[in-house]
Amino acid sequence: MMAVLRVLGIETSCDETAASVVERADDGAGRILADVVLSQLDEHAAYGGVVPEIAARAHVEALDSLIREALARSNMSLSDIDAVAATAGPGLIGGLIVGLMTGKAISMATGKPLYAINHLEGHALTARLTDGLAFPYLLLLVSGGHTQLILVKGVGDYERWGTTIDDALGEAFDKTAKLLGLPYPGGPAVEKAAQTGDAQRFAFPRPLVGETRLDFSFSGLKTAVRQAAEAAQPVTDQDVADICASFQNAVCRTMRDRIGRGLKRFKERFAGEAIQPALVVAGGVAANKALRSVLTEISEQNGFRFVAPPLSLCTDNAAMIAWAGLERMALDLPFDPVTVSPRSRWPLDENAASKLGSGKRGAKA
Repeated sequence: MMAVLRVLGIETSCDETAASVVERADDGAGRILADVVLSQLDEHAAYGGVVPEIAARAHVEALDSLIREALARSNMSLSDIDAVAATAGPGLIGGLIVGLMTGKAISMATGKPLYAINHLEGHALTARLTDGLAFPYLLLLVSGGHTQLILVKGVGDYERWGTTIDDALGEAFDKTAKLLGLPYPGGPAVEKAAQTGDAQRFAFPRPLVGETRLDFSFSGLKTAVRQAAEAAQPVTDQDVADICASFQNAVCRTMRDRIGRGLKRFKERFAGEAIQPALVVAGGVAANKALRSVLTEISEQNGFRFVAPPLSLCTDNAAMIAWAGLERMALDLPFDPVTVSPRSRWPLDENAASKLGSGKRGAKA
């Protein structure tokens, strides 16, 4: 019979508390047996963003019951699990401590191995769970905290080709929404307002368009939005819609250039090799329909397969953490000691130079 490995995943890096049970057959096929996510959106909405202390406290209150629910939904007990995988970074340190300490406790109590997972690696490997994608492929990670273009060569083997030099794209959406008085989270609010707006009314900048490097910048675009809103005071609903539509249009045109150049580089890098090139998108901003349309179009134009996992697996979840643990188990990579520490900053490509500087906790991006 085909051997099957099962891992309990734990995710607490930001404002979602999540637990999942995922299995992997020895042929590489994966299956999610249970995936439970509790959003903290209501707790943070009044503050217009995530409050770390509130997030950590909410993880403490919810995590144990979510783990029990995930096990119940999968008809498993801890004795049926082969390992525990918990997010160890990057993220908010309070939440990371809650999840990783819980994973350590389960590991010590059951004798099961512990895998301390890089949250970004969870995103990077999700397409292999959902679509059975083979290495190598290109990953666009777009979220509130990250905007990166990454060459995924294998488990634990990544090259960062581009990153933001200031704001992440999701952060730019959230700040634009806040400037315009739209609710949190800003991404869906801006996208909804843009549907009735004139995308040509404001000629917002398209940062770094035309440059050969593959980095991103959104701070100047955010400033242009603020200046447009101030000039239009008092802003009407139509002004807000037009600003949102113009902002989203500038983002999409910027991403078309940045990602298009990345696809060209990928083709040059692997010219002559018998591989099906693929572009994978992950992160909360991957839900934006206009951005998905652009990515789909440029992928088709360049002969790439475009892979967008289901939205529930693009945003923070524990299934991707469990799967990252399973990928490591399948390669007989070493598990982590219970002395492993959480890392609020943990670049996926540790050899890449930081574009945002660094501090006591390490490189920012």
